[in-house]
Amino acid sequence: MTDLDDFFHRLDPEMCVVTAVAGGERAGCLVGFASQCSIRPLRFAVWLSKANRTYRVARAAHCLAVHLLTRDQRDLAVVFGGETGDEVDKFTQVDWREAHGAAVLTGAAAWFVGGILHRTDGGDHVGFVLDPVQWGEGPGGPLLRLSDALPIDPGHPVD
Repeated sequence: MTDLDDFFHRLDPEMCVVTAVAGGERAGCLVGFASQCSIRPLRFAVWLSKANRTYRVARAAHCLAVHLLTRDQRDLAVVFGGETGDEVDKFTQVDWREAHGAAVLTGAAAWFVGGILHRTDGGDHVGFVLDPVQWGEGPGGPLLRLSDALPIDPGHPVD
């Protein structure tokens, strides 16, 4: 481990679930790399692993939905982080609805649908810069953070 690894291990970002719909397919995954990336105009970026089915569906999508979860919604994090869409349809296990061409998890603490403006290759992840077009809120409470999600065995193991 390097000193730089120590820096990154101190971070504890909020986790979110990103969903994509394209070509009659739905996919979603738990994401730890996401952030607002512009104030004016308002923009948000999410980074999807190239190993993930959600990335493969998102490549053909026009928009993505980004969902915040509370710590009480760890069950949703387990579905979207602990299972792979290559083997199961995660959407049969959760309540969701269509909004602006995206799959929105109805129980999420907060969500937005964003049109994809840019895709940026960052190595083993690709960044999707989003222009928010629709949003909503659900239950309040402390947000699910990386430290809360660490016990979840990933559907796609991290190298």
